[in-house]
Amino acid sequence: MEAYCMKCKTKREMKSPEQTTMKNGRPATKGICPECGTKMFKIGKS
Repeated sequence: MEAYCMKCKTKREMKSPEQTTMKNGRPATKGICPECGTKMFKIGKS
């Protein structure tokens, strides 16, 4: 799963992606940037 890292300012492959659901019921994916270790978040199905 690829997502945008706010710290690196680039799109990277998410490390340990985890499917979640937001409060409003929409699907999302949480993960960690492999380069800097910052949390990554992508809204929508994968």
